[in-house]
Amino acid sequence: MSRPLLFLDVDGPLNPYAAKPARRPEGYTTIRAAVGRTRPLRVWLNPEHGPALLALDYDLCWATTWMDAANHWIAPVVGLPVLPYVDFGEGLFAERPDGVHWKTEAIVAYAGGRAFAWVDDEQSPADDTYVAAHHPGPALLHHVDPRIGLRDDDFTALARFASGLQ
Repeated sequence: MSRPLLFLDVDGPLNPYAAKPARRPEGYTTIRAAVGRTRPLRVWLNPEHGPALLALDYDLCWATTWMDAANHWIAPVVGLPVLPYVDFGEGLFAERPDGVHWKTEAIVAYAGGRAFAWVDDEQSPADDTYVAAHHPGPALLHHVDPRIGLRDDDFTALARFASGLQ
């Protein structure tokens, strides 16, 4: 059996963008990323997240609007190698009438039936319903508070899910 996929969003889980704007969270560093913008975006990243993610029993994959740019801007700061990414293409930010997040269908298609966990700050019960109806394998949609980003309890939940698959 192959290892499950871990789909990673950047803004929210890795970059706690909703934290108090004048106060960088402890343990985080600040970068200014010029990703398709006229003004660089302030991003807070924790260098401990990469090793912690790599220690989990998953194959990591970006599932973020950053797509491949995450390999240039995010991965080196948090200590991750170049990762594959979900290419959202034309579906980027496309609203759905059923309330399912615009990433969900592409993530399920990318997983191709393989077990996965997805960390993001924007999932809803509609996404759980969609995944249950369209994905034959085990899946964990793990919500991360964008005010605090990934914490120890999130890593514990991810490890528990992966170990339960064996």
